[in-house]
Amino acid sequence: MMVLQDLKTIILHTRFRVARSIFGSLGPTVVRVGRKHVIKGPCQLPELEALLYISEHTTIPVPRVRCTYNGPGGIYIMMDHIQGTDLETLWMRGLKPGEKETILNDIAAILTQLRTLQPPKEGVVASAQGGAILDYRIGSQLVGPFQSHSSFHSFLRGGVPLENTAKVYGEDIVSCHSNNYRTFFSHSDLAPRNIIIRNGRIVGLVDWALAGWYPEYWDLTKAYYTSFKVPDWPESIKLKLPSYADELMAERLLWRLYDEPGNVSRN
Repeated sequence: MMVLQDLKTIILHTRFRVARSIFGSLGPTVVRVGRKHVIKGPCQLPELEALLYISEHTTIPVPRVRCTYNGPGGIYIMMDHIQGTDLETLWMRGLKPGEKETILNDIAAILTQLRTLQPPKEGVVASAQGGAILDYRIGSQLVGPFQSHSSFHSFLRGGVPLENTAKVYGEDIVSCHSNNYRTFFSHSDLAPRNIIIRNGRIVGLVDWALAGWYPEYWDLTKAYYTSFKVPDWPESIKLKLPSYADELMAERLLWRLYDEPGNVSRN
């Protein structure tokens, strides 16, 4: 059985390398390996967990996982290629107000499904299956899981106790990190480049690398945390979520004062 598994890995990774040299890449880690399929890799386990979990528990259009193998640097996932145009391209070209509203309503429906999923434990910050998470707001490596929002928020503050936080970061952080939040499943990278459109509707939501269970405000604040600036995008997402103005203010302060705590803690 091990020989067959090793042979499968060799065949799939050879296909990955040959396809990349012939057809190029669709992104930094995504290679088209046929008319219907792509291979993405190397990936971390939370991405595979999220794809399988969302496919099983929602009707959100995500790439169907066909098979996986372990290769250089991590997991490689063969999945269906979703035909369409990424929303970033369409948004920058210009969409009519009615076209934008239709797409935003589709996003609202996706968010509703995500926010009705039941976490394995209230307050947990973890991958779909309760393991470590990856989020570049936090750092470039896996961290956690965190068994409570308070421990997660403490990590974001670099371990500064809540009673000392006002002196270090200000009262806005104290106010946010003192609140009780619900736990929702978050995509954590709801950027237009990850939303695939065909015939004016969303047909795919891709790149679930950062997805997991987070405090309820996470998808909203993360929409503002990007170096790829698409005009009006965060404000458009904001209309489809509850207001998290205080949390956004607190997160922006932390981005400026102590961003990517997972990287800092490893120095």
